[in-house]
Amino acid sequence: MLNPRHRQSGISLAEVMIAVAIIGVLMALGMPAFQSWIQNTQIRVASDAIMNGLQTARNEAIRRNTAVQFRLDGGANSQWRVNLFIDPDGTPIQSRAAEEGSANASVVFVPAGADTVTFSALGRVVPNADASPSLTRVTIDNLLIPVVADRRTLQIDIPAGGALRMCDPKVVAVGDPRICF
Repeated sequence: MLNPRHRQSGISLAEVMIAVAIIGVLMALGMPAFQSWIQNTQIRVASDAIMNGLQTARNEAIRRNTAVQFRLDGGANSQWRVNLFIDPDGTPIQSRAAEEGSANASVVFVPAGADTVTFSALGRVVPNADASPSLTRVTIDNLLIPVVADRRTLQIDIPAGGALRMCDPKVVAVGDPRICF
C-alpha cells in the first residue's frame, strides 16, 4: 500500500497529448494572420526606408548648399541611393539595399519610368541631371499577400516644394492625418 506522504505528482501522457493538440490547433488558426502581418511589416519597413532616403537627400542638399539626387535603383524593389547632382554615378552619400528587412516589398513609380528626384539647395524639387522625369509619388506594396484587402499599401508623395509626405491610400476618413490627398 502506498504511503499518502509519498504520493507521486506530475502530468500524464494523455494530458501532454491534449496540450500539444490544443497548441497545434491554435498555431494553425493563427499562422495566416501572422504571415500577413510579417509581409505588411515589410511594406512599412520599405516605406520608412524610402522616406528616410528622400529626407536624407533633401537634408544633404540643404546642408551642402548644392543639388542632391535620390534614386530608386533596384527596379521594382526598395533599393535606393543618394548622390550629389554633379556626380550621379559616383560614390553615394548614403544607400540602402532592398534585402535590409523588406525583400518582398514592391515599388511603383509615378510617373511611370521615373526613378529619380533631385533636391535643390533650398530643398525644392528641381529637374534631374539626365532630364528624366522626376518622381512625384512612390507606392509600396507586397504582392505576396494573397488577399488584397489584407495589404497595407503605403504611398509617399513628393511635391515640387519638397515637403515629403507618407500616407495610406485606404484611409478615407476626413480629418485622419494618414489620408492621401
